[in-house]
Amino acid sequence: MTSLADANFLDKIIDQTLETVDESREQIFEIGEQSRLELEALEKELVEVRMKVASVIEKADRTQMHAKFARSRLVEVSKAFDSFSNEEVRNAYEQANDYQIQLAVLKQEELQLREKRDQIERRLVNLKDTVLRAEQLAGQMSVVYNFLSSDLKLVTDVIEDAKEKQAFGLQIIEAQEDERKRLSREIHDGPAQMLANVMLRSELIERIYHEKGIDDALGEIRSLRKMVKSSLAEVRRIIYDLRPMALDDLGLIPTLAKYLKTFEEHNQISVGFHHFGRDTRLPQQFEIALFRLVQEAVQNAYKHAEPKQIQVKIEIKPTKVIMIIKDDGKGFEPTEKKEGSFGLIGMKERVNMLKGEMNIQSKLNEGTIVAIGIPLNSNN
Repeated sequence: MTSLADANFLDKIIDQTLETVDESREQIFEIGEQSRLELEALEKELVEVRMKVASVIEKADRTQMHAKFARSRLVEVSKAFDSFSNEEVRNAYEQANDYQIQLAVLKQEELQLREKRDQIERRLVNLKDTVLRAEQLAGQMSVVYNFLSSDLKLVTDVIEDAKEKQAFGLQIIEAQEDERKRLSREIHDGPAQMLANVMLRSELIERIYHEKGIDDALGEIRSLRKMVKSSLAEVRRIIYDLRPMALDDLGLIPTLAKYLKTFEEHNQISVGFHHFGRDTRLPQQFEIALFRLVQEAVQNAYKHAEPKQIQVKIEIKPTKVIMIIKDDGKGFEPTEKKEGSFGLIGMKERVNMLKGEMNIQSKLNEGTIVAIGIPLNSNN
């Protein structure tokens, strides 16, 4: 299990991460607000500059018209120079020159205003993009912060759960190896030995026939037949432990009834079985999974709870299978994690694969209830 020091250190890292994310989120928000204020100011300035450009263009057009008249007047005065006084000539020249200067100034002002307008429009495009990016990033940072603040605190539990699953996987491997060794011993000590004896005794039958006669030979054959029958029963028992063949022939309910009856007789414990709802065949893999869930629950109760009685109830509805396994054993505290509680973990994994739900209710010295609900619509 994760030590207290490791947990505290992990919590500290989580708090620092959340603080950094929150600070970054605030900074992004401030950048977005500053950009938004600057955007609003530039939009107002752009309106003013556009109005100035329009005003300068209008003024330049009027000045252009006045300049045209002034040039015409100057041409007229120049052609009839002697008909005008020096004062009139000077005024015509100065007026034409003034309008030309004003027009040049207005053109230059218009050019500067247009450049300023274009510059503001480019800045507005960039600022709008910055504001949009800031809003999107702020939203994403908020999502990240909310996710981290709500889920990252559970990381210790997640790590612990991962450790449990890893240990469960190792336990499965060990259990498989132990099961192989057990089967190897059972086959070696049981059917294999019996078959070896059958071979030896079959070789003796002919000798007994010649030495002792037909009656002794027939007696040996009868004894040999009993040995073969016993060996066959042992082989069938081993096969049944691996996978009840009755599941294929009879279905889930009859197989469970037979298994629980055998379990009751073998372990000297009262086991009640009740079936409700429709008695119909289910898909093969589905029946196997349900059988294993009941088998695991009953074996867990017998091994760990020391009960006097176990009750198994199963109800097959049109859209759901409900199974309840109840014992009157010593119970346990569901919130406390027990070392080696791989049976429950395996059941939870199997239920999750069937897209079902499993609920465990237990109190010390008051027994345990395991309720399992498996939907049929997604599996049947």
